[in-house]
Amino acid sequence: MRPVRALGRVRRAARREWGPLWATVRAAVAADRLRAVPMTLAAVGLTALLQVVQNRSWGFGPVQTLGAVRAEDPLWAALLRTPLSLFVPAPDLPVWGALAQLLLVFGIAEICLGRWRKLLIAYVATLAGTLYARIGVAVGPDGLFGLPVSDALEVDTGPSAAVVALAVYLAYVHRAWFTGALVIGAMAAEVVVKDNLAGKEHLAAIAAALVLCAVSARHDRRRLRRRRQGLGVGAGTRSGAPPIRSWNLRRGPAQRTSWW
Repeated sequence: MRPVRALGRVRRAARREWGPLWATVRAAVAADRLRAVPMTLAAVGLTALLQVVQNRSWGFGPVQTLGAVRAEDPLWAALLRTPLSLFVPAPDLPVWGALAQLLLVFGIAEICLGRWRKLLIAYVATLAGTLYARIGVAVGPDGLFGLPVSDALEVDTGPSAAVVALAVYLAYVHRAWFTGALVIGAMAAEVVVKDNLAGKEHLAAIAAALVLCAVSARHDRRRLRRRRQGLGVGAGTRSGAPPIRSWNLRRGPAQRTSWW
């Protein structure tokens, strides 16, 4: 009976962790199917297209010019290339990994967070990684969170930083604390095992996501405080005015049947 009880506990824990998120995604997909994630499908299609183009002799140069970011680039050029760099697959990783990340995490985020909030978080996370690379190279390998000069030449593209940040933010929104801690722990372990630019940029993306979570939590607290203050006077009514009273008997011709 012990394995059965253990399995039951695991199921209950999984239901608490992912139940609200799963219910939201399932309802949206059941109602709208692929129409629930149009921006995600466009992102997957764009990434696949850029992968095909950059593997052609005539397409590699234009893709690099428009979407490849390096820490050695001028800041204005890096900022212009950062939005497209999110959809340019990393040259040293299989493209199916990027497509799977986009379809799964971007799709869930589009349903649970909305299109524009998802896009904002993805861009902020990617930008955080890009700016960290420049700062890290400037600090140098001997400084805290510094990077070797050789990392300035490394091409910095792909959706991984945005995917990590969205996963952390989704975990916060749906109170999936174990999942959020697991993502953060995995990214920290990646840096320990394989100390490279991509791993440290993932940590920068997580830091950006945590800042956005803190901003969202502060906004929610303020909104809750204003709501409570609005109900503090005349609880049970919207404006704080006394409840309506009705009179069936009139004392005079000018008597109103109801008054505030």
